[in-house]
Amino acid sequence: MNIEKDFVMKNEDIIYFDNAATTFKPISVINKEMEYLTKYTANSHRGDYNISFKVDDEIDESRYLVSKYINSKSKDEIIFTSNTTDSMNLVINGFFGEYLREDDEVILTKSEHASNILPWLVLSKKIGFKIKYAPLDKEGKLSLESIKKTITRNTKAISIAHVTNVIGDIRDIKTITKYAHKKGILVLIDGAQSVPHIKTDVQDLDIDFLAFSAHKMCGPTGLGILYGKYELLKYMKPFKYGGGMNEIYNENTIELDDIPYRFEAGTPNVSAIIAFSETIKYLNKIGIENIERTEKYLKHYLIKELKTIPYIKIYNENSEGSIVLINIDGIESGDLGLYLNTKNICVRSGKHCVKMLEEEAEFKDTVRISLYFYNSYEEIDKLILALKDFDNIKKYVNL
Repeated sequence: MNIEKDFVMKNEDIIYFDNAATTFKPISVINKEMEYLTKYTANSHRGDYNISFKVDDEIDESRYLVSKYINSKSKDEIIFTSNTTDSMNLVINGFFGEYLREDDEVILTKSEHASNILPWLVLSKKIGFKIKYAPLDKEGKLSLESIKKTITRNTKAISIAHVTNVIGDIRDIKTITKYAHKKGILVLIDGAQSVPHIKTDVQDLDIDFLAFSAHKMCGPTGLGILYGKYELLKYMKPFKYGGGMNEIYNENTIELDDIPYRFEAGTPNVSAIIAFSETIKYLNKIGIENIERTEKYLKHYLIKELKTIPYIKIYNENSEGSIVLINIDGIESGDLGLYLNTKNICVRSGKHCVKMLEEEAEFKDTVRISLYFYNSYEEIDKLILALKDFDNIKKYVNL
């Protein structure tokens, strides 16, 4: 495969290191979306005509491929949403909103994305359950021992990221779920930064719920996925009501459609769902093991080169994921990000939607460099060259 030629955006005069935010789309995915838009545009579950039947078949194929990709028991355990945030809100409100009681406890960490903290905060005010934060170590990592110390007899749920979007640490989810289930605790996993980068087998990890986004793994925007064990989904209430999710209704009776359709009210993002099938096929061709290996080598090289610059501070050198956090003392992260933009280098600066982390970490704002398999050593070299030009950096920020 010629990865460089697969991505039209690689032809642009930019170096893209903001892959934790979103990713480039291969031409095969773009073409698949165009195929729907130009050859069989129709709604799903609506028409008694051929192109509508075609849409239904394509959506079903995508659901099947996603199921195989994460190894769920059934494609009926795959729910299409609009993004990871939507998926998290659906399961937190639709399942845990019914499951939790006032005396219960939920365990999070302060390195979670806003999508895995804010919905819990709002729900806790409504129900009255307690949120507890498992402590992180000095590198910002989460251990099983920390979770064990935080669990009490009232703990009913643990909700954490598999890979965090700032520190980039990979949590030992299999060990955590095994221990949690022995205590009768359910586990919700934010997979936005893990499913695109590392093998995620929901049966092997024994995950109860998993949320992730298509756009962070070379897929279209506006499409999220929620996986849930079927026996748990049976007790989850829809977050939205409308067309396509009911069998019958009147003033006295509402009968919902089967799982997963009861959670997919209204017209879905048809073109994105259909194009996502091509995303899964593309990633399968590359192989998740190759993606992991490539990112590991790229990060090792990036860290090695960054360490040759004496004024660069690296915060997460020992994290396992493909994210690297840096700063230069005396220079705001936003100013450094804007300076790199003058060199057509795209990075992310700020708090990265993790505003509680500063309560435990040694930093507040950082420049985040997030890699994906289509990045190259040559691109890293250009980043390093820009960071070594300290005179120009100081001039840009008026130091």
